[in-house]
Amino acid sequence: MTLSRRRPRALVAVLALLVLAVAACGDDKPTTTAAGADGDATTTSTAAPDPNRVLKISAIPDQDPSKLTTINTAMAVYLSTALDRKVEYVPVTDYAASVSLFKTGDLDMVFFGGLTGVQARLQTPGAVLLAQRDIDDAFQTVFIANAGAKLAAVSDVKELAELKGKRFTFGSESSTSGRLMPEYFLDQAGLSSATDFSGPAGFSGSHDKTIDLVQAGTYDAGALNLQVWKKRKDAGTVDTTKVVELLVSPPYHDYHWMAGPDTDERFGAGFTARVSDALLALDYTNPTHAKLLDLYGAKKFIATSAGNYTEIEEIGRKLNLIAG
Repeated sequence: MTLSRRRPRALVAVLALLVLAVAACGDDKPTTTAAGADGDATTTSTAAPDPNRVLKISAIPDQDPSKLTTINTAMAVYLSTALDRKVEYVPVTDYAASVSLFKTGDLDMVFFGGLTGVQARLQTPGAVLLAQRDIDDAFQTVFIANAGAKLAAVSDVKELAELKGKRFTFGSESSTSGRLMPEYFLDQAGLSSATDFSGPAGFSGSHDKTIDLVQAGTYDAGALNLQVWKKRKDAGTVDTTKVVELLVSPPYHDYHWMAGPDTDERFGAGFTARVSDALLALDYTNPTHAKLLDLYGAKKFIATSAGNYTEIEEIGRKLNLIAG
């Protein structure tokens, strides 16, 4: 090939490079390239996160909505100060909504129960467990009964067999302490909620409602979160002449805070760790922190891991509360 024939091709190559350089200078948004699903290179934006983005937190609706608003608004205020970021509490209608809205990214951070936490992680790969309360390391269910049902307090799960033929209510269908674990303990007593109660088992929707329904005599007995039971008794909003305690269950892991898998992408590198650190930094010797921790019924938040909820997942699958 002669020199005169090589020059046009060289000139074309130089011009092409100049065009690419000008185009790159005209775009002030940084980009990165990554392999697409078909192996070809794709271009994605890496623009900095919006510093004004609101961190949206929520919690499973396990008790009276006004109580949840008080608790989680207080947490929003604390996190807003600790993270220097606006934080908003977003209430949800039911347990399933907390899982689905977390999956779609409409909620950035949720205080899940054990079962809903497992469901959320399975549906939202990469979700991060942030912390649990100290009491969630050994949480418990309490079985209660209407005094008129003439049921005796028992000391062993197997003695719950006395509930056979009675009218019984759980809390929410997706509650760990109000449905999953009670089903498990009833099974250990040889009872099936599908066949051994007088009529179909009820689902009150929340721990507070379980107490109210049993107290009213709508059901002979029910199961709920021990923490809510204790708070109601301490507040004097339970008539203990009408409702009696049957059994406090063996312990298990329960509630925990979880953040979405793209939290750092949305709020900046290291933000997920900052949220976790803020929760773990709550100190009961600090009067302001103590007030917040009291709302959660805890003395502190502690680290947790997915492995703590293996038993919850196994029971959930056995009871067909977790698909797959």
